[in-house]
Amino acid sequence: MTTGASLHNSIDWHSINWKEAYENVRRLQSRIVKALQEGKKRKVRALQIILTRSFSGKAMAVRRITENQGKNTPGIDNEVWNSPEKKTQAIINLQHSGYHPKPLKRIYIPKSDKRLRPLSIPAMKDRAFQALYLLALDPIAEMKADLNSYGFRKERSVADAIEQCFIELSRKRSSQYILKIDIKSCFDKISHQWILSNIPMDKTILRKWLKAGYIYKEVWNETEAGTPQGATISPVIMNLTLDGLEKELMRKFSPTNRKQNQNQVHFVRFADDMIVTGKSKKLLEQEVKPLIEEFLKQRGLELSQEKTKIVHISDGFDFLGKNIRKYGSKLLIKPATKNVKSILVKIRQTVKKNLSTSMEILISKLNLLIKGWANYYKHDVSKEIFARVDHEIFQSLWKWARRRHPKKSSEWIKDKYFKSTGNRNWVFQTTIKDKDGEPKTIRLIKAADVAIKRHIKIKAEANPYDPDWEVYFEKRIGLKMLDNLKEKKRLYRLWYGQDGICPICSQKITKETGWNIHHIKRRTDGGKNTMDNLVLLHPNCHIQAHNQDWTVTKPRPVKRALPEA
Repeated sequence: MTTGASLHNSIDWHSINWKEAYENVRRLQSRIVKALQEGKKRKVRALQIILTRSFSGKAMAVRRITENQGKNTPGIDNEVWNSPEKKTQAIINLQHSGYHPKPLKRIYIPKSDKRLRPLSIPAMKDRAFQALYLLALDPIAEMKADLNSYGFRKERSVADAIEQCFIELSRKRSSQYILKIDIKSCFDKISHQWILSNIPMDKTILRKWLKAGYIYKEVWNETEAGTPQGATISPVIMNLTLDGLEKELMRKFSPTNRKQNQNQVHFVRFADDMIVTGKSKKLLEQEVKPLIEEFLKQRGLELSQEKTKIVHISDGFDFLGKNIRKYGSKLLIKPATKNVKSILVKIRQTVKKNLSTSMEILISKLNLLIKGWANYYKHDVSKEIFARVDHEIFQSLWKWARRRHPKKSSEWIKDKYFKSTGNRNWVFQTTIKDKDGEPKTIRLIKAADVAIKRHIKIKAEANPYDPDWEVYFEKRIGLKMLDNLKEKKRLYRLWYGQDGICPICSQKITKETGWNIHHIKRRTDGGKNTMDNLVLLHPNCHIQAHNQDWTVTKPRPVKRALPEA
């Protein structure tokens, strides 16, 4: 494969050597971790400066914000970077001298309880600067993070937090009481003074972001506290604000000189949602809760007294959209009732809005909803609920079909919209022609077809920026990708055959990075749609290969047996 222009010889977006850029950034991040481990604070600061001034860091920052979900959402200046030329110019313009952030664009989005949640959208340049400084801040945040904090952290997920809840609550002698904590307007109330005193990054830049204000209905408003929801760096600032709470709890209630935690105090946090377990209601009410309130007060935060409550495990509680409850001696984790109702409402609304839509478009929209929701709950006791959701979906689709053909018989409607496939009847499907004119069947997936699978929790001390954990994370990424691709056999075999590596940049292809299928010999030149002519690339690498007219070599097959998907 032709590697293209070197990192510094060209500023053309499609000539950037992303492999070199990625490796430069990772090398600096690893050095930051090592310096922290050795207690060399001055070296940490020096490495942060090098990273935030480097071409590699700037290029990776621009790439991040132009490939994420908000890439087409403009800030107050209505600017988006949607062309290679604009992205190239963005890298050049990321100069620290004379930098002044623009005010944020404030919008309000409805919450499930019908209240409005403020969302602040930075301008593209400000997003890029935040992504740049995040590259230097996140390794430090990982080092300082509480062991059982799982939100807004690389390679950690809701499934890890829920699995930790299972570990702490499933045993016979586990805690019976849980303090479910809700922080009032967490992002909006964090003390600016505390942030400036404790967040380890350039204070001048940080102060500018905090004091930039926001514009709502063409009026500028001052920001006196908080870090804006919607800003790239805000989740990590919020995490750093709350980190240390678990250590405080363990220091007081689980001294290290004891063999076990006599108070049964355990802590699980995902972003600003958290629970603390305890051996008694009195312990949680009179000792644990006051400690948490004092910890938060120092940071300008307070508990929501209406939503913060103590529950018994036999009554159960909802956490991260899941209901955790003990039935006798058995702990079961199921989809929360309100979340089941929520997905059914979305599906019914989608069906109603698409009364005259073609069948394939409706199936496509519903499949996105069903698959996303079912995958979120596939690690829980969900099989019966999945079957009930499938039944409700069928009822909605039957009504949809009847409304489209009010004068037709039930038998006619069944024959038109519901087919038999294998040993399954009443399958909502249709057949269309693909780009090559070949018939292609599109069918509605069923939630119950998503396999229930126990999640393997990440090791609490694992650090994605520490080279010592590299092999561990490689294995986890591989298992996750195989699970994502197992229903798509061709993708599965392509990914596994090239060891999950993009041949352009030599970095892992993951669910987060996304992927494109590239034809080694172009179809316009007679290339076939066969396995030996296909390779998986990162989306940006795919564009780069075409723009530079590179010849991509298929990676050498991995010589090992293909595992069962």
